[in-house]
Amino acid sequence: MQGRDTRLGLLRERTAHGHHRVTYVELFFDLVFVFAITQISHTLLAHFTPLGFLQTTVLMLAVWWVWVYTSWITNWLDPERTPVRVMLFGLMIAGLLLSTSIPKAFEGRGITFALAFVVMQVGRSAFAYFSIPKSKPTWRMNLLRITIWLLVSGVFWIAGGFAHDQARLLLWIIAVAIEYLGPAMRFRVPGLGASAYEDWEVEGAHMAERAGLFIIIALGESIVVTGATFSEASWSAPTMGAFAVALAGSIAMWWVYFHIGAEAGSESISHSEESGRLARLAYTYLHLPIVAGIVLSAVGDEVMLAHPDGHNGAKEIVSLAGGPLLFLGGVLLFKHAIHGRWQLSHLAGCAALLALMPVALSLTPLTLGIAATAIMVVVAAWEALSMHSNTRIEPEI
Repeated sequence: MQGRDTRLGLLRERTAHGHHRVTYVELFFDLVFVFAITQISHTLLAHFTPLGFLQTTVLMLAVWWVWVYTSWITNWLDPERTPVRVMLFGLMIAGLLLSTSIPKAFEGRGITFALAFVVMQVGRSAFAYFSIPKSKPTWRMNLLRITIWLLVSGVFWIAGGFAHDQARLLLWIIAVAIEYLGPAMRFRVPGLGASAYEDWEVEGAHMAERAGLFIIIALGESIVVTGATFSEASWSAPTMGAFAVALAGSIAMWWVYFHIGAEAGSESISHSEESGRLARLAYTYLHLPIVAGIVLSAVGDEVMLAHPDGHNGAKEIVSLAGGPLLFLGGVLLFKHAIHGRWQLSHLAGCAALLALMPVALSLTPLTLGIAATAIMVVVAAWEALSMHSNTRIEPEI
């Protein structure tokens, strides 16, 4: 319309409890993170020591955070508008540099990783700030606070990129802590105050769909790793059994998350009067352990396929049993945030996985994988049967 503020056209048009589908450009953007998740799992597999685990955790936190922040922005801005699309394409270029730097982020490519991350975080938030019309001052102020927080954390990211060894790790831990404290502190800035939850209002169904698609990315990466490893292995009976177990484990994870939780979460946040508060908790923070559990399980699948009849050590136990435990614990917390009750099947599954760990040393990787996968299958079946018989997810406890 002539005379209309062109920046106003960058915002999504919203209706009460409306639902915009995820756009093709958002799916295109996500392709970068398929590669990023692959890099994370391979880096963890190659450096499965306490120090390597800590370093990979920092990188995983960064990858998740840059993706989830972008999902918030494309919930507010319309990806079908050309300026927003161009912004996403720019983020894809920086994201590819970020992803390719992951394996050597604590070696010679630290500054590349740091600069790519800061450019994505600060550049995207600054773009969003200038895209919000002046007729929405509280939204603009919210984006200004976010940008200030990201500038502060960016100092530590870049300083860490120039540092070496333990100094880099320490600076990046500080940077990650600032990044994750921001939403929890509602981006409080001296002189500017804190953002209100009303400023974080989101289109709930879109946010839920975006989070579900990232779970698909992580599960897809797990299947790709499984298939690639199996194709290069000798096809003995134990290896074929490990392949079947790995695939069954991915299917069980999909079932636990998508059969009930994803749809119920979408319904809850779509009708929530505080969609911003719920999105911050359920889809920003609580989805992280779900994704991390899938990545850790993918490492376990690769280890199991490589040596199905070997001996279990810390790597096998943490990945094959700890991965599903982390995933199931994350789903448990997510569903509690959505429904306000603890699901008995998930609590029982977590307890069973914990009980499995002390006896894991006496098992082979294949038998440990079978046991962990069997627990996940039982949890999925338990929840599905409970839903069918009670016409709701599970009794409240």
